[in-house]
Amino acid sequence: MPSYLRNFALYSGSILLGLAPLIAAHGDDEPDMDMSMQMSSAATASASMNHTVEAESLSYFQHSEHGGLMVAHIVLMTIGWVFVLPICVMLSISRSRLSLPTQFVFLALNGGGLFLHAYAGRRGEKQLDTSGYIPVSREAMAEHTRMHERPQPATRFSDDSGQGTEPNTESLRSHSISFAGDDDNTLHEPERDEPEKVSLMEGTKVEQFLSKRLPGLISARILSIIQFAYDVVDRAILLLGFTILTSGFVTYGGLFKGAEIYSGLAHFIKGGVFFWYGVLTLGRWAGCFAEIGWSWNVKPHNNKPRSYPSAEFVESFLIFLYGSTNVFLEHLAAWGGAWSAQDLEHLSITIMFIGGGLCGMFIESNIIRNFLNTPVQLSSSQISSYHLEAQEPKSYRFSMNPIPALVVMLLGMMMSSHHQHSMISTMIHKQWGTLLVGAAFARAATYVVFYLAPPTSVFPGRPPTEIITSFCLMAGGLIFMASSKDTVKSIEFNDLDAMFVFTVSMGFITFLMAWIILVIAIKGWATRRDKMWSKGTGYEIEGDA
Repeated sequence: MPSYLRNFALYSGSILLGLAPLIAAHGDDEPDMDMSMQMSSAATASASMNHTVEAESLSYFQHSEHGGLMVAHIVLMTIGWVFVLPICVMLSISRSRLSLPTQFVFLALNGGGLFLHAYAGRRGEKQLDTSGYIPVSREAMAEHTRMHERPQPATRFSDDSGQGTEPNTESLRSHSISFAGDDDNTLHEPERDEPEKVSLMEGTKVEQFLSKRLPGLISARILSIIQFAYDVVDRAILLLGFTILTSGFVTYGGLFKGAEIYSGLAHFIKGGVFFWYGVLTLGRWAGCFAEIGWSWNVKPHNNKPRSYPSAEFVESFLIFLYGSTNVFLEHLAAWGGAWSAQDLEHLSITIMFIGGGLCGMFIESNIIRNFLNTPVQLSSSQISSYHLEAQEPKSYRFSMNPIPALVVMLLGMMMSSHHQHSMISTMIHKQWGTLLVGAAFARAATYVVFYLAPPTSVFPGRPPTEIITSFCLMAGGLIFMASSKDTVKSIEFNDLDAMFVFTVSMGFITFLMAWIILVIAIKGWATRRDKMWSKGTGYEIEGDA
């Protein structure tokens, strides 16, 4: 056989052998073909469903390629924002000379954490889609990818849990340092001079020079405004730290993507409100705001004639503000659609907050109380004011307003029996609802004790029931934040249960309460230390309580 015929036969045989599986699979039976097509479609749909589930559950917890860097980032940010920053704030409020060194420590920890996260994000940004952290369109994301394929000095990525912290972190640098090229913080430059004068340069020639020259350059009104802004930043930066840590948790877990952002924001904001309500309650127990009578004590008589509202008035106002703002947000997730029964339930809760807040503010108003006492005052006008019957009762000296506790209790009772989409979600809602009810009962016990024996001292009363109130509010707020739909889905996906959330929250809150009490004690220690130092050097320091 000629060579070309032999080659043709080999090629033909190879082609027929290659087509044989397709011919056998096709067959002559039409139903078999339909069945194979259905099986292929089912397999494709199953693969697509699995891919969707994987995409929905995608988070850094499922990616351990850069686990060491991420753990180091989390550790540094936690140490900086949870442990070092509160000490910085307390030392700054007390005008301590140790304030500036601790702020340098915080800046170092925060900078190291941001660097580690940026480095880990640069190496692993293509493995995890965190577009839910900053909503952008597909076209913008594609353009972002094309831009990053070019060599350029990128320093931070969209999945950075510390994004947006630098301008606020500069507020801590307000009495420390400034970097070249920092044009965004020029408005805070006057804040750097004043704190430096009262912290590290006391008694030095530089301080004496500034004390003589600075008042002539800047008016006293501007200095007072700067000081007020500085004090506001001192206290608001703790809320910023809370936002940074929670947004980092959301980013690391891959939560609240797409439309789930509404449920996530609602639960995190509302739960955060109750969490910080508990922190404020614990601070009142520890002695914060004792100079204005908020620490279950009698307001001291000092040289400041300015009157402050009671703590219960502030609580009632915040409840009213909370309800007024949320009444427009309850239907935001289904904007333009029909109102469901659940939307109306939530709307009724916001109306309860509005009415409860107004009622609480009216109870705390001295004007309203005087109007209510008008009939008695007119009928007893002939009685001398020196008589015991004509004097105001001792309970008037101390505010006992049960409305804030009542609103919290009703909210807890409603949400603990609220229908949810899964058993785990129902159990989690019942947990934080029961805790809020416990906080309300503990506050009621506090009022009963102080109604029977009103405070007579300027020192903080520290009722033990307020510790329980603080614990229930903080723990309830934290579990409230974990009860969103996306968070519950993540808990179920990782084979966890409701008791896992409860036990972890209890341990975290008890440890955090101990740390808060210690930090407040550090403020008192720093104040005493600087006063002893000022007496030794003959230099007087004025600190804020």
